Amino acid sequence: MKSFKKLAMFTMLASVMAFGTACSDGESNAEATNGSNGNETQLEGSVVIDGSGTVYPFMAKMAENYMGQQENVSVEVSRSGTSAGFKKFLIEEGTDYNDASRQIKDEEKAKAEELGMDVKELKVALDGLTIVINKDNDWAKELTKEEIIDIFLAEGGKKKWSDVRPDFPAEAINTYGPNENHGTYEFMFENILDEKDLVENINLQQDYSTLVDLVSKDKNAIGFFGYGYYANNKDKLAAVKVDFGNGPVEPSLETIKEDGKYAPFTRPVFTYLNVNNAKEKAQVLDYAIYTMKNAQDIAAETGFAPLTDEDIQATLAELEELK
Repeated sequence: MKSFKKLAMFTMLASVMAFGTACSDGESNAEATNGSNGNETQLEGSVVIDGSGTVYPFMAKMAENYMGQQENVSVEVSRSGTSAGFKKFLIEEGTDYNDASRQIKDEEKAKAEELGMDVKELKVALDGLTIVINKDNDWAKELTKEEIIDIFLAEGGKKKWSDVRPDFPAEAINTYGPNENHGTYEFMFENILDEKDLVENINLQQDYSTLVDLVSKDKNAIGFFGYGYYANNKDKLAAVKVDFGNGPVEPSLETIKEDGKYAPFTRPVFTYLNVNNAKEKAQVLDYAIYTMKNAQDIAAETGFAPLTDEDIQATLAELEELK
């Protein structure tokens, strides 16, 4: 009888322990799907990102911070340019994300449909097209929007600084900018120059650091790129204050707004998510959620104007629906 009681007691104890273990395992599995919603879990795998050189500083910092929390996830960020990046994104087994300093084009959307790829646009920050000059240039610190357009436009006919204003030096204008792989080039060409040809002798470069170096060494230089690259090189370059009709406006995180004083040269920047990959790989979706939760802080750190709380929350709600 005693043996029977002991056996019954042992069986009951084992059942309680098994139940407790099951509950513990259930909690662990729940945490494993939390990711950015509950940082206890360590995801595994890789996230591959390419695209915009303008967005690169933002995304590189985001990746660094994310990997500090998810040590078993490798986030690779490259910067071939917006258009070149889309070519790597819109292929079988392409990248998980494409950063872009312009919106996806109709032909790129068509390619995604052809591949059966669901693509989601994530607006991550605001950037200001910044016109930069050499620090020794003391005459073109303030220009009107029309003068800037004439300088970069082939039909503008402004070959010397004195062609812009008679009191400017009678010296050749040397223009610089990013090449056709970059969304910044396309923004300039399509939105500012109304798809009219840039000046023939413009020096277009793939690498933004090369542009910074060239302008910093050329007294007669004038170039364009995103605000972040200027903000990180204020010791080497000067930014032109642009008069849009109500007085000169300096590009800054305070003026770069879609409804602000620098609005005519303000643009949103994006990353595009391969939703198919996000549904198959937990770390890819988790990275998207993490990016939007931290977008405002990283934007301010890397030379971008942050989005509104409403924009952030709306995107996060859409991403949560992909789970």
